[in-house]
Amino acid sequence: MNIDEFAEEFRQEVLSRCNDEESGHFREDKFTEVMIEYLIRADEVDDGEVCYYKHNARGEKLNGVNFSSDGECVDLFVSCYHGIVPPKSVPNSEVNDHFRWIRRFFEASLGGTHRHLEESSPVFSVAQQIHAQREEITRARFFLLTDGIVRKAEVQSSTVNGIEVRNFLWDLEKLRRFITSRMQREVIEIDFATDFGASVPCLEAPGTKGEYRTFLVFFPGTLLAELYGEFGPRLLEKNVRSFLQAKGKINKGIRKTILEEPQNFLAYNNGISATVEKVKIDLPAKGPPMLRWARDFQIVNGGQTTASIYHAFKRDGADLLNLVIQAKLTVLNDPNKVEIYVPQISRYANSQNKVNAADFSANHPYHVKLEESSRRLWAPSVTGTERQTHWYYERARGSYLDDKSREGTPARMRAFEILNPLRQKFTKTDLAKYENTWSQYPYLVCLGAEKNFIKFTEMFIDRGYPVVDEDYFHHLVAKAILFKTAEKLVGAQGYGGFRANIVTYTLAWLSHHTAQRVDLEKVWKEQKLSESLCEAIVTVSKTANEHIVNPPPQRRNPGEWSKRQDCWETFRSTAIIIPFGLEHELVDTGRPDYRHGLKDRDDASGYTSETQKEISLVKQVPAETWLKMSRWAKETDNLAPWQRGLAFSLGKVVGSGNSPTPKQAHQGLKILEESQRRGFKM
Repeated sequence: MNIDEFAEEFRQEVLSRCNDEESGHFREDKFTEVMIEYLIRADEVDDGEVCYYKHNARGEKLNGVNFSSDGECVDLFVSCYHGIVPPKSVPNSEVNDHFRWIRRFFEASLGGTHRHLEESSPVFSVAQQIHAQREEITRARFFLLTDGIVRKAEVQSSTVNGIEVRNFLWDLEKLRRFITSRMQREVIEIDFATDFGASVPCLEAPGTKGEYRTFLVFFPGTLLAELYGEFGPRLLEKNVRSFLQAKGKINKGIRKTILEEPQNFLAYNNGISATVEKVKIDLPAKGPPMLRWARDFQIVNGGQTTASIYHAFKRDGADLLNLVIQAKLTVLNDPNKVEIYVPQISRYANSQNKVNAADFSANHPYHVKLEESSRRLWAPSVTGTERQTHWYYERARGSYLDDKSREGTPARMRAFEILNPLRQKFTKTDLAKYENTWSQYPYLVCLGAEKNFIKFTEMFIDRGYPVVDEDYFHHLVAKAILFKTAEKLVGAQGYGGFRANIVTYTLAWLSHHTAQRVDLEKVWKEQKLSESLCEAIVTVSKTANEHIVNPPPQRRNPGEWSKRQDCWETFRSTAIIIPFGLEHELVDTGRPDYRHGLKDRDDASGYTSETQKEISLVKQVPAETWLKMSRWAKETDNLAPWQRGLAFSLGKVVGSGNSPTPKQAHQGLKILEESQRRGFKM
């Protein structure tokens, strides 16, 4: 695919996320959003949030931001978007202008420019957080994103107020190389002897000559700090970065040892685990073998330790001369099995922590089955013709373009686009956004795409993955249509800079107050929302906007306010009058055709007082309610199948005048609580 063809493909991907009425910086926002997603896939950044700001008089501009989990690194994004094909040639003067604008914004934020910004604006929280963390920030990374072509880039690093600043440029040609190479991240090659002064002593474990070899390596603390300073989070395999993001501040115990007892670090610390594709080992006449070179070095356990050593060195000036850390280095001899081994090594090496037990891999059966369903199931035709289309689930980033390119000829590729419209493509982070909104976790959605996906995965690990059948896929697509339509409707209201937050809060409120009885099957069949539902979205969005942009005095910033659970709980209880016609469109969960009866009978003798209380509470709920709950859960695709079955069983047990078992009672109360949280009315 030549650069012009690629530019048109990319332009269409951006436009597929825009409303027809949107122009100006709104399209630039979508461009920034798409680029950040590719940077995440390229392992350049962990996450990113779109945040547009431009002040012409002061020469400042910002398009996106991401703060590291430890607060010591900030990524700032600035976009140079044209939206034209063939792509425009971007001169060095324009490149330098954009880097200067983002630098000025950073400098102003460090100096407290948030005091002069409107508190309800998204950029306020960014500037405020930079200022608040000015003593902790040791690194800043500026990313220039453009859909043009930069012929001769002169990207230089610098410092701002003693903070190390590195500039990165991603133009359309660099993005094309990344995507057409099947989206493989840039592999890290480390020449210890040439680039870092010396080879590293190591010992090879006997008997590991099959699919892998294992070495015990002893890294000087200064070397590990230099490696992290050079490559940053790219050293850390995906699961480890997710762990660091969830864990928060660096471990105080590790830091204390580094600063006060560096000579004892080897004895106190468990070390790190890493994988590599290839190594070069020198065998000197005297002394141990020496690790001279490694390809695709990835830390799969010990990210917290690595980051702690680096930050203690950079921020606290720690003396690492006597600090040594051991590493288990696994060399994977079969490159075809790297994608299998690395996630598993990472998962089991970090199994002591619940967050790391989550399998963030796209190879999980849930995602594989969802992908298979998206290729097999046809969406109903809504154009008056017999032509049907797919809703394409992009399980692995870039698979849409891969599948399209495999068609070969231009005619076949156009046919692929017709059957798989770009506007009907959705990713793993989109999936998490739709599901967590519908499940009434809008405050998690507001955390950002990657963080929300991690939370989504954690919850599935805890309660089990849903069964992916035709009904599930139909309803998931209906939720996607809900979200995409709500984005257009909310965008048309002109509320300002918090559209994404307003959308998820609006739909979560409707999910709760309709008890999730929106007819998702009807949405799937018609591939659109009814007029009443659209009217309800607009109505609720007005209150959602007022709620988000007017946080309590102690919260101040709307963006941060929307990420809090109490923000949602307050909004959830807000009374809003929605169109009368919507009630007639909701799914009727029905009523059972027999009546229940209760008897003054207690079979709980011999149980603890707590168990007796639980059994009593379950029996106080009418059988009709349990049966209605079971039907509601089935019709709205709520709860796990076993929970629906238990609700039905409890209805029959209570209706016959019997007592549930202690286990049934305990789980029944949990089902009742979760159903009510999702909007089921007693």
